[in-house]
Amino acid sequence: MSELNQAASKFGVELFFADYESLTAEIASTGPRTRAMCQTVEMARPHSMWLDEFDCVFTRTMPAGSTEQLVYRLATLHDEYHRRMKKGQPSSFVNPPAALELAIDKYATLARVSRMGILTPATVVTQSRVEAMDAFDRLGGDVVVKPIFGGEGRGVMRIVDKELAWTAFTALQQIGAVFYVQQFCPPGGTDIRLLVIDDEVHAIKRVCKDDFRTNVRAGGKPERVECTAQWRQLALQVCREFELAFAAVDLVELNRDAGYCLMEVNAIPGWKSSQSALPVCVAEQIVSVLKSRSV
Repeated sequence: MSELNQAASKFGVELFFADYESLTAEIASTGPRTRAMCQTVEMARPHSMWLDEFDCVFTRTMPAGSTEQLVYRLATLHDEYHRRMKKGQPSSFVNPPAALELAIDKYATLARVSRMGILTPATVVTQSRVEAMDAFDRLGGDVVVKPIFGGEGRGVMRIVDKELAWTAFTALQQIGAVFYVQQFCPPGGTDIRLLVIDDEVHAIKRVCKDDFRTNVRAGGKPERVECTAQWRQLALQVCREFELAFAAVDLVELNRDAGYCLMEVNAIPGWKSSQSALPVCVAEQIVSVLKSRSV
């Protein structure tokens, strides 16, 4: 918050922060009228404000909750986005709720990207433990198993042992999880993150010596690299398809001949680690975009 507030002061705009848990919606008894309000935080005296009072809405990480709570929070965002769209102001929502729903789902993301003709890792998503074991064999007995929702490397496992695969799939079956089984792309421990801020694309190479995951939580270290024209075109193509103004597109190099494949699209990326590798202020670029899109 502090970085965004500093950037806001520089651009002469005022930011208000609110928690998703504070969202309250109202439906008028007469006429097609709906509104949603939130409780602002980071103020001496927090108070309630209507979402339609804000010139621009910037969506960030949604905390865990029940299915009912999550669906309701997204419904309020959809309603506010629809209101702005009818007024010709959809760009004042960064990022739209439909884009969040698409990018948070790893299967939906890769399915859309694959239909765009972009290379992705071989992946099998199933609700059957038997099919998951078959996928383990068909994908070469070296796979990465991920939760279909989630980030920062949480719950991500590399499995090379068949008995361990059976044990892991049994545990996932007991909690009603979907089996997301992806072919491991060697050597692991390195990837390229393309941080997209409107039309700007920053390339960060992330390297982890002790883990196949590159997240900061796993020990990944960021390093700025030159963003190639091909990477920039790919990142912007994906973000325009997903209607994302602020996002991260993660790539993994298969080999020098096969090039790079797209692993994930993050619609709510953190930028603390990326900032440490970049010469520009990410928060200032974000606030600049929000100001340009304000109604």
